Amino acid sequence: MTLTMSQTQASVATSATAATTDSVRSETAAFATRDLSVWYGQKEAVQKVNLSIPAKHVTAIIGPSGCGKSTFLRCLNRMHELTPGARTTGEILCFGKNLYSPDLDAVVIRRRIGMVFQKSNPFPTMSIAENVVAGLRLNGIRNKHVLRERMEKSLRMAALWDEVKDDLNRPGISLSGGQQQRLCIARAVAMEPEVLLMDEPCSALDPIATGKVEDLIQDLKTKYTIVIVTHNMQQAGRCSDFTAFFYMGKLIELDRTGKIFTNPAQKQTEDYITGRFG
Repeated sequence: MTLTMSQTQASVATSATAATTDSVRSETAAFATRDLSVWYGQKEAVQKVNLSIPAKHVTAIIGPSGCGKSTFLRCLNRMHELTPGARTTGEILCFGKNLYSPDLDAVVIRRRIGMVFQKSNPFPTMSIAENVVAGLRLNGIRNKHVLRERMEKSLRMAALWDEVKDDLNRPGISLSGGQQQRLCIARAVAMEPEVLLMDEPCSALDPIATGKVEDLIQDLKTKYTIVIVTHNMQQAGRCSDFTAFFYMGKLIELDRTGKIFTNPAQKQTEDYITGRFG
């Protein structure tokens, strides 16, 4: 399945995002949400969010704890459905296709929209090489040449190849924390997704490892749309082209990162960025 959209679909997607500024709306949309609300039982975690996420850019989602950032992110590849009692209303378009259409399988969607989690999670019983190609094997790829080629390519893309090329049979969990996170990124890109979602990928890393992951994000955005949730506003400023500010389940503002951090349109955004709350 491909989620690539036509120019007409792109126009429809971007015109549906009333809460999005003109500078964002002018970009081709990877995602467009329409009145998206997310519930866990009786609790509404995300409230009627309308926004457009530009393709082939990095969009950071910021906001205080519990504001709905990670919930929103998990909706973008239907990971939230794995939580009992979760449900959504509204619509999410990904490259013009409704992700909740009955003819789209959630498992297939997650192959096309990869995810990297806050805590690195290499498979503990697998080697470095096996970790990278685990998803490919699950999808039926058995050709050793193809697996080897994709493994090396993915490790190079994750800026990890030179560090592990002589130790590919070592357990993935033997790597340092920063290397494990880049291994998980390699595992995600091995599936050749169209989008990468990252949920606080550097929160458990030291500054040197964080810098390597941030450099990697800049390299990867030439190939992928990247959406990153972060508590670190300096990281959002360094890494992202666009920034969305969430508060109490609502999208307050989305604009180019430079404008969000220097001249936000909403006072709530300014108050959060300047440390008055959060």
